[in-house]
Amino acid sequence: MTKAHSDLVRVKELFEQEPRLLNASWDWGGGDFESALEAAGHVGNRDIAQFLLDNGARMNMFCAAMLGRLDIVKATLDAYPELKTSGGPHGLKLLHHARKGGEQAQPVLEYLESIGAS
Repeated sequence: MTKAHSDLVRVKELFEQEPRLLNASWDWGGGDFESALEAAGHVGNRDIAQFLLDNGARMNMFCAAMLGRLDIVKATLDAYPELKTSGGPHGLKLLHHARKGGEQAQPVLEYLESIGAS
């Protein structure tokens, strides 16, 4: 999963060699699992995240926050408001992911702050 933090070329090569890696998760221990999409998400790597999504990776609310997908984040939190304080990979929260998304994720960041998310 470490390549999914920053190495798009290698991610593409690995996907070509073994497509089933797309939704595989690495167990960092103690219940901390991370998929390639989650790795890209928590460091704000939009290019890798988009490549993975374009190839069928399973979206989650943390990556949606980084990508600025207010529709997904809001719908999820409308249905399950208690998730506003959930931790994603490595315990990183929604606000962290939205901040990593930069300007494109600003509406998500503002929404999360308005509802008291962490």
